[in-house]
Amino acid sequence: MSLVQAENLVKTFALGQNAFGTASKNRVQAVNNVSLSIEPGETVGLVGESGSGKSTLGRMLLRLIEPDSGSVHFDGRDVLAASGADLRRLRRDMQIIFQDPYGSLDPRMTVEQVVCEPMAIHGSECGSVQRSRAAEMLRAVGLDESALHRYPHEFSGGQRQRIGMARVLMLRPRFIVADEPVSALDVSVGAQIVNLLRQLQREFQLTYLLISHSLPVVRYLADRIAVMKHGELVEVGTTEQIVNAPRHEYTRALLAATPELEAAST
Repeated sequence: MSLVQAENLVKTFALGQNAFGTASKNRVQAVNNVSLSIEPGETVGLVGESGSGKSTLGRMLLRLIEPDSGSVHFDGRDVLAASGADLRRLRRDMQIIFQDPYGSLDPRMTVEQVVCEPMAIHGSECGSVQRSRAAEMLRAVGLDESALHRYPHEFSGGQRQRIGMARVLMLRPRFIVADEPVSALDVSVGAQIVNLLRQLQREFQLTYLLISHSLPVVRYLADRIAVMKHGELVEVGTTEQIVNAPRHEYTRALLAATPELEAAST
Protein backbone atom coordinates (compact mmCIF):
# COMPACT_ATOMS: atom_id res chain seq x y z
CA MET A 1 0.00 0.00 0.00
CA SER A 2 1.24 3.50 -0.83
CA LEU A 3 2.25 5.65 2.10
CA VAL A 4 0.80 8.77 0.44
CA GLN A 5 -2.05 8.58 -2.05
CA ALA A 6 -3.54 11.71 -3.61
CA GLU A 7 -6.46 11.50 -6.01
CA ASN A 8 -7.85 14.19 -8.32
CA LEU A 9 -6.60 17.17 -6.32
CA VAL A 10 -7.82 20.58 -7.47
CA LYS A 11 -6.91 24.03 -6.13
CA THR A 12 -7.89 27.42 -7.55
CA PHE A 13 -6.81 30.80 -6.21
CA ALA A 14 -8.35 34.24 -6.71
CA LEU A 15 -5.98 36.74 -8.30
CA GLY A 16 -5.91 39.46 -5.65
CA GLN A 17 -8.69 42.00 -5.05
CA ASN A 18 -10.57 44.35 -7.29
CA ALA A 19 -10.81 48.12 -6.88
CA PHE A 20 -13.60 47.74 -4.28
CA GLY A 21 -11.51 45.51 -1.99
CA THR A 22 -13.42 42.32 -2.68
CA ALA A 23 -11.97 39.13 -4.13
CA SER A 24 -11.35 39.30 -7.84
CA LYS A 25 -13.38 37.08 -10.14
CA ASN A 26 -10.19 36.30 -12.02
CA ARG A 27 -8.86 32.98 -10.84
CA VAL A 28 -5.89 30.74 -11.54
CA GLN A 29 -6.00 26.97 -11.30
CA ALA A 30 -2.81 26.13 -9.42
CA VAL A 31 -3.46 22.37 -9.35
CA ASN A 32 -5.76 20.66 -11.81
CA ASN A 33 -6.94 17.10 -11.18
CA VAL A 34 -3.62 15.73 -9.96
CA SER A 35 -3.20 12.17 -8.68
CA LEU A 36 0.08 10.95 -7.20
CA SER A 37 1.20 8.04 -5.05
CA ILE A 38 4.39 7.77 -2.98
CA GLU A 39 5.63 4.45 -1.65
CA PRO A 40 7.25 3.92 1.79
CA GLY A 41 10.95 4.77 1.72
CA GLU A 42 10.71 6.30 -1.74
CA THR A 43 11.84 9.70 -2.94
CA VAL A 44 9.61 11.25 -5.58
CA GLY A 45 11.03 14.33 -7.27
CA LEU A 46 8.49 16.94 -8.36
CA VAL A 47 9.87 19.21 -11.05
CA GLY A 48 8.59 22.05 -13.21
CA GLU A 49 9.01 25.74 -13.80
CA SER A 50 8.13 28.38 -11.20
CA GLY A 51 4.36 28.75 -10.98
CA SER A 52 3.65 25.21 -12.16
CA GLY A 53 1.87 24.32 -8.90
CA LYS A 54 4.58 22.21 -7.26
CA SER A 55 4.57 23.87 -3.84
CA THR A 56 0.77 24.07 -3.77
CA LEU A 57 0.56 20.33 -4.41
CA GLY A 58 3.13 19.58 -1.70
CA ARG A 59 1.27 21.68 0.84
CA MET A 60 -2.05 20.05 -0.02
CA LEU A 61 -0.55 16.63 0.72
CA LEU A 62 0.23 17.92 4.23
CA ARG A 63 -3.07 19.77 4.46
CA LEU A 64 -1.31 23.09 4.92
CA ILE A 65 -3.51 24.18 2.01
CA GLU A 66 -7.04 22.81 1.74
CA PRO A 67 -7.86 21.48 -1.73
CA ASP A 68 -11.06 22.49 -3.48
CA SER A 69 -11.70 18.84 -4.26
CA GLY A 70 -9.98 15.49 -4.30
CA SER A 71 -8.61 13.22 -1.59
CA VAL A 72 -5.37 12.61 0.31
CA HIS A 73 -4.64 9.45 2.28
CA PHE A 74 -1.61 8.82 4.47
CA ASP A 75 -0.95 5.19 5.39
CA GLY A 76 -4.59 4.51 4.63
CA ARG A 77 -5.92 7.37 6.78
CA ASP A 78 -8.06 10.13 5.27
CA VAL A 79 -6.02 13.30 5.81
CA LEU A 80 -8.76 15.71 4.71
CA ALA A 81 -11.35 14.16 7.03
CA ALA A 82 -9.10 14.21 10.11
CA SER A 83 -9.66 16.75 12.86
CA GLY A 84 -8.58 17.42 16.44
CA ALA A 85 -6.36 14.75 17.96
CA ASP A 86 -6.43 12.63 14.80
CA LEU A 87 -5.07 15.51 12.72
CA ARG A 88 -2.35 16.26 15.30
CA ARG A 89 -1.24 12.63 15.18
CA LEU A 90 -1.07 12.78 11.40
CA ARG A 91 0.96 15.99 11.51
CA ARG A 92 3.61 14.26 13.63
CA ASP A 93 4.18 11.88 10.72
CA MET A 94 4.07 14.49 7.94
CA GLN A 95 6.49 17.43 8.00
CA ILE A 96 7.97 20.04 5.64
CA ILE A 97 11.45 21.45 5.04
CA PHE A 98 11.05 25.02 3.80
CA GLN A 99 12.95 26.71 1.01
CA ASP A 100 14.18 29.76 2.90
CA PRO A 101 16.55 28.97 5.78
CA TYR A 102 16.56 32.67 6.70
CA GLY A 103 12.82 33.26 6.95
CA SER A 104 11.74 29.90 8.39
CA LEU A 105 13.50 30.29 11.76
CA ASP A 106 12.25 32.73 14.42
CA PRO A 107 15.18 35.09 15.12
CA ARG A 108 13.92 35.72 18.67
CA MET A 109 14.31 32.07 19.62
CA THR A 110 17.49 30.24 20.54
CA VAL A 111 18.30 27.18 18.47
CA GLU A 112 17.13 25.03 21.36
CA GLN A 113 13.74 26.74 21.35
CA VAL A 114 13.50 26.49 17.56
CA VAL A 115 14.32 22.79 17.45
CA CYS A 116 12.15 21.95 20.47
CA GLU A 117 9.14 23.92 19.24
CA PRO A 118 7.44 20.93 17.52
CA MET A 119 7.64 18.93 20.74
CA ALA A 120 6.11 21.79 22.72
CA ILE A 121 3.30 22.15 20.17
CA HIS A 122 2.45 18.47 20.42
CA GLY A 123 2.96 18.40 24.19
CA SER A 124 4.77 15.08 24.18
CA GLU A 125 7.95 15.83 26.14
CA CYS A 126 9.52 18.66 28.08
CA GLY A 127 12.60 19.73 30.02
CA SER A 128 15.78 17.68 29.97
CA VAL A 129 14.30 14.95 27.75
CA GLN A 130 13.37 17.52 25.14
CA ARG A 131 16.80 19.16 25.34
CA SER A 132 18.54 15.81 24.96
CA ARG A 133 16.45 15.01 21.87
CA ALA A 134 17.31 18.42 20.39
CA ALA A 135 21.03 17.79 20.87
CA GLU A 136 20.66 14.36 19.25
CA MET A 137 18.91 15.82 16.21
CA LEU A 138 21.52 18.57 15.84
CA ARG A 139 24.24 15.93 15.79
CA ALA A 140 22.25 13.98 13.20
CA VAL A 141 22.36 16.98 10.84
CA GLY A 142 26.04 17.66 11.44
CA LEU A 143 25.93 20.41 14.07
CA ASP A 144 27.41 20.46 17.55
CA GLU A 145 25.06 20.63 20.51
CA SER A 146 26.80 23.86 21.56
CA ALA A 147 24.56 25.47 18.92
CA LEU A 148 21.58 25.05 21.27
CA HIS A 149 22.27 28.29 23.13
CA ARG A 150 22.93 30.47 20.09
CA TYR A 151 20.53 32.33 17.79
CA PRO A 152 19.78 31.66 14.11
CA HIS A 153 21.45 34.88 12.92
CA GLU A 154 24.79 33.52 14.17
CA PHE A 155 24.77 30.76 11.55
CA SER A 156 25.32 30.56 7.80
CA GLY A 157 22.52 29.72 5.38
CA GLY A 158 23.56 26.08 5.14
CA GLN A 159 23.75 25.78 8.91
CA ARG A 160 20.32 27.35 9.27
CA GLN A 161 18.90 24.82 6.83
CA ARG A 162 20.43 22.07 8.99
CA ILE A 163 18.75 23.61 12.05
CA GLY A 164 15.44 23.55 10.20
CA MET A 165 16.00 19.91 9.33
CA ALA A 166 16.76 19.10 12.97
CA ARG A 167 13.48 20.75 13.94
CA VAL A 168 11.60 18.61 11.41
CA LEU A 169 13.23 15.42 12.71
CA MET A 170 12.23 16.07 16.33
CA LEU A 171 8.86 14.40 15.81
CA ARG A 172 10.40 11.45 13.96
CA PRO A 173 8.16 11.91 10.90
CA ARG A 174 7.72 9.26 8.27
CA PHE A 175 7.03 11.59 5.33
CA ILE A 176 8.76 14.87 4.53
CA VAL A 177 8.00 17.39 1.81
CA ALA A 178 11.32 19.07 0.98
CA ASP A 179 10.29 22.26 -0.83
CA GLU A 180 13.27 23.61 -2.80
CA PRO A 181 15.58 22.85 0.14
CA VAL A 182 18.79 24.01 -1.60
CA SER A 183 17.62 26.76 -3.96
CA ALA A 184 18.59 29.56 -1.54
CA LEU A 185 22.08 28.14 -0.99
CA ASP A 186 25.23 28.28 -3.07
CA VAL A 187 26.19 25.21 -5.06
CA SER A 188 28.75 23.70 -2.70
CA VAL A 189 26.59 24.16 0.40
CA GLY A 190 23.56 22.89 -1.49
CA ALA A 191 25.47 19.72 -2.41
CA GLN A 192 26.19 19.11 1.27
CA ILE A 193 22.49 19.47 2.12
CA VAL A 194 21.52 17.10 -0.69
CA ASN A 195 23.93 14.48 0.64
CA LEU A 196 22.57 15.03 4.14
CA LEU A 197 19.01 14.43 2.90
CA ARG A 198 20.10 11.08 1.51
CA GLN A 199 21.93 10.18 4.72
CA LEU A 200 18.94 11.10 6.90
CA GLN A 201 16.63 9.06 4.71
CA ARG A 202 18.68 5.95 5.38
CA GLU A 203 19.10 6.67 9.08
CA PHE A 204 15.47 7.53 9.86
CA GLN A 205 13.67 5.49 7.16
CA LEU A 206 12.15 8.61 5.62
CA THR A 207 9.92 9.04 2.60
CA TYR A 208 10.38 12.26 0.58
CA LEU A 209 8.53 14.41 -1.87
CA LEU A 210 11.41 16.52 -3.20
CA ILE A 211 10.17 19.70 -4.89
CA SER A 212 12.82 21.33 -7.04
CA HIS A 213 13.46 23.17 -10.29
CA SER A 214 16.93 21.57 -10.36
CA LEU A 215 16.91 18.38 -12.39
CA PRO A 216 20.47 17.41 -11.33
CA VAL A 217 19.41 17.51 -7.67
CA VAL A 218 16.28 15.50 -8.36
CA ARG A 219 18.14 12.99 -10.50
CA TYR A 220 20.62 12.39 -7.69
CA LEU A 221 18.01 11.79 -4.97
CA ALA A 222 14.80 10.61 -6.60
CA ASP A 223 13.58 7.10 -7.35
CA ARG A 224 10.80 8.50 -9.51
CA ILE A 225 10.19 11.92 -11.07
CA ALA A 226 6.86 13.67 -11.60
CA VAL A 227 6.83 16.55 -14.09
CA MET A 228 4.36 19.37 -13.53
CA LYS A 229 3.23 22.06 -15.97
CA HIS A 230 0.47 24.63 -15.49
CA GLY A 231 -1.02 22.73 -12.55
CA GLU A 232 -1.06 19.32 -14.22
CA LEU A 233 1.19 16.28 -14.04
CA VAL A 234 2.31 15.70 -17.61
CA GLU A 235 4.62 12.75 -16.96
CA VAL A 236 5.57 10.40 -14.11
CA GLY A 237 8.22 7.73 -14.36
CA THR A 238 11.37 6.27 -12.92
CA THR A 239 14.31 8.64 -12.79
CA GLU A 240 16.11 6.63 -15.46
CA GLN A 241 13.08 6.72 -17.79
CA ILE A 242 12.43 10.43 -17.34
CA VAL A 243 16.10 11.39 -17.88
CA ASN A 244 16.93 8.96 -20.69
CA ALA A 245 13.61 8.44 -22.50
CA PRO A 246 11.18 11.28 -21.69
CA ARG A 247 7.82 10.95 -23.40
CA HIS A 248 6.40 14.47 -23.03
CA GLU A 249 7.75 17.42 -25.01
CA TYR A 250 7.75 19.60 -21.88
CA THR A 251 9.99 17.10 -20.08
CA ARG A 252 12.34 17.12 -23.06
CA ALA A 253 12.41 20.92 -22.94
CA LEU A 254 13.33 20.87 -19.22
CA LEU A 255 16.15 18.42 -19.95
CA ALA A 256 17.42 20.51 -22.82
CA ALA A 257 17.51 23.56 -20.55
CA THR A 258 19.86 21.68 -18.18
CA PRO A 259 22.98 21.05 -20.29
CA GLU A 260 24.99 19.31 -17.57
CA LEU A 261 22.19 16.78 -17.07
CA GLU A 262 21.71 16.24 -20.79
CA ALA A 263 25.44 15.68 -21.24
CA ALA A 264 25.56 13.22 -18.35
CA SER A 265 22.76 11.13 -19.85
CA THR A 266 24.40 10.76 -23.30
